[in-house]
This record gives sequence, C-alpha cells and structure tokens, in this order.
Amino acid sequence: MLELKDVVKRFADNEVLSGISLQLHRHEVVCLIGASGSGKSTLLRCANMLESIDAGSITLFGQALEDRRIDPNLVRRHIALVFQSFNLFPHLSVLDNIVLGPVYAMKRKRAEVREEALALLERIGLRDRADEFPDRLSGGQQQRVAIVRSLAMRPTLLLLDEVTSALDPTLVGEVLDLLRDLASSGTTMLIATHEMNFAKDVSHQVAYLDKGVLVEKGTPEQIFTSPQHEATRLFLERVR
Repeated sequence: MLELKDVVKRFADNEVLSGISLQLHRHEVVCLIGASGSGKSTLLRCANMLESIDAGSITLFGQALEDRRIDPNLVRRHIALVFQSFNLFPHLSVLDNIVLGPVYAMKRKRAEVREEALALLERIGLRDRADEFPDRLSGGQQQRVAIVRSLAMRPTLLLLDEVTSALDPTLVGEVLDLLRDLASSGTTMLIATHEMNFAKDVSHQVAYLDKGVLVEKGTPEQIFTSPQHEATRLFLERVR
C-alpha cells in the first residue's frame, strides 16, 4: 500500500531522515519506535505530503507522491494523520467536528455523514457527548474524537503521531483501547509511539529509528525479544 524507499529529509544542514526504506501492506499495523527527535514524526509528515522529501521516493498504491502533478489534498483523502495535539475546532460541537470534513471536502450529504458520525461516537462510548464542545471533554475523550474525525473521512491508511503523549497517564489506556479495536478490525495504521507494550501487542512490524536512521525492523517478537543491533537493545533497556 505504502512504500518509502531511501527517503532523505533535511532541514537546512540537519538531515532528519537518512535513507529510510519501509513498506506497509493493507490491514497491517507498523509501529515506529525511538527516542524523541529520531525522525518518527517527520516520516509521518512526509508520508502525508505535509513535508517534501529531498531524495528517495514515497509511493501510495504504486503512485509516486513526489510527482508534481499529484494533488496533496487528494492524497490526504486516502491518508489521514492524527497529531499529538487534538486540533479540534473549539467553537464546534463534537458532532460538527466530525461531520465537517466529509461534508465540505468530500461533498457528502450531511444527513448521511451525521448518522455515520453518531455510529462512530457510539463505538467509542461518546454518543451522549455529541452536542458538547471539546473543552467539556477530558483529554482522552478529545483524542478519541480526533481519531474518529479522521475515520469519518474513510481513509485507506491511518497515520498516528504519538497520540497519547499529551495525555495524563490515567487517560492513555482509553485511547490505546480504541487503537487496539481498530487494529483488530483490520485498519491499516502506521503509528509513532512511545508505548512499548502497545507496540508489542498490536503491530505486525516494529521499526526502530535513531537520529534519522532506520536501525532495525522486524516482528514484535524479533525486536523486543532478540534485537540484532546494540542500539536497539540499549534503547529498549532504557524505556522498559
């Protein structure tokens, strides 16, 4: 579905991605792990065309995204990115936050989208909060709404950038539970995370990044039980 090949990204003289190669197949969950500043967020932003790359290639369904004829907005209808911050519109209700994109970007009928949005809110246990404004919700509830807002766009691929990092530790579990449900239902996801147990439980592949280099990738069992690189082993010892 998505292939990154020898991807390089620089900001001035700082090379933040150094020849990253990674593949993601349909219904697969790949978790990116590594310290802050290792390039995980930049990789996701490049995949979503929020950042251009300086070398290499990114292809979605075989189509090269660096082709200048590609419309980034069309690509983003297939690839949704959920950020660390919730980015909900504070002046809109929870329901309107979810409905807005499909109605205005995809020109779908509001009544149809509204029913889907309510069903998604039911799925995450927040249907009764549909008419609330975001500031009336906890951080964990707001992040779940942000994820559902992306799902309402019917993306083929969901990118998640440290979606629990801004949450109080007591709220992390409810967001991870939603992601586990999505993984078990076959949603294709590329997830940057500091939650090692979560990565171990839900991912098909784990990729360890260090200072912009993809040091090692493999199954969760390979990475967490018998890492092949010393850098991977040292990182896992620090975060356990």
